Amino acid sequence: MNKQPTTDLERQKQQKNYTPKEALIKAAAYCAYQERTQQEVRTKLYSYGLEPDDVEDLIIRLSQEKLIDEERYAQSYVRGKYGLKKWGRRKIAQGLKSKGISDYCIKQGMKEIDPEVYEENLLGLLEKKNATEKEKNPFARRQKLSCFLMSKGYENDLVQDALKRLELEG
Repeated sequence: MNKQPTTDLERQKQQKNYTPKEALIKAAAYCAYQERTQQEVRTKLYSYGLEPDDVEDLIIRLSQEKLIDEERYAQSYVRGKYGLKKWGRRKIAQGLKSKGISDYCIKQGMKEIDPEVYEENLLGLLEKKNATEKEKNPFARRQKLSCFLMSKGYENDLVQDALKRLELEG
């Protein structure tokens, strides 16, 4: 019977250490599978038991070979979060910052947002939430809808404009 390692030390002993050459091949495959940040790749390389100098050399090489491209990562992240999850700019930027992406790359990524689609996302979320909101008091209802949209990362001025439009239509 195969016994599972129970302690971190046992796991480390079982973990295979790779040479920089082997690690480069594995890291290239890791990056080819989906966009990765430098930090994600760095963490992966350290898990292969490499020395800090080797890790940084491999990061540079992977970047030169365009396997790691944080600007491209930011663009992909923005497309996914605003297109599929319907997140607002603030939440997207916060997510990218938490992944260690530079302000420049975040700015480049944000260019992926089509203002018309962004507004449609906001209004769609508002209409959907408004239809399911049980609050009857108009002030409390407006507050709840506003909080919901702000939690999705939308800017306050856009949220207030959308709420005014909803009230005019309703």
